[in-house]
Amino acid sequence: MSPAHNKSESVNQALDALDRGAELERPVLRDAVRALLTELSRRAPGRSVEVRIPPFGAIQCVAGPRHTRGTPPNVVETDPMTFLLLAVGRLEWADAVRDGRLRASGIRTDLSEYLPLAGR
Repeated sequence: MSPAHNKSESVNQALDALDRGAELERPVLRDAVRALLTELSRRAPGRSVEVRIPPFGAIQCVAGPRHTRGTPPNVVETDPMTFLLLAVGRLEWADAVRDGRLRASGIRTDLSEYLPLAGR
């Protein structure tokens, strides 16, 4: 796990709950998603893609033309659990897109080269 995640116990707690088959507590999932979004923005700096994980967060990342007004041309959106699974390597990008668990629109939205962000 990256140094940023060593400071975020929430990612470890979320993975532990998944491994035990337990339901993730909302604050743990929220904090894990936010920590992983922070890591994604660190690994893929820029402002050309908006990544939305409602209701917990959204970031802009990936180098390229900066979006300034209106609807962004490059948007990735998914639910918190799908993002967690993608970010820790337990779900493949292509599978999430194919299954409709992830919506990606725009030419820069394939983030698979940056994933997984963490895992074990």
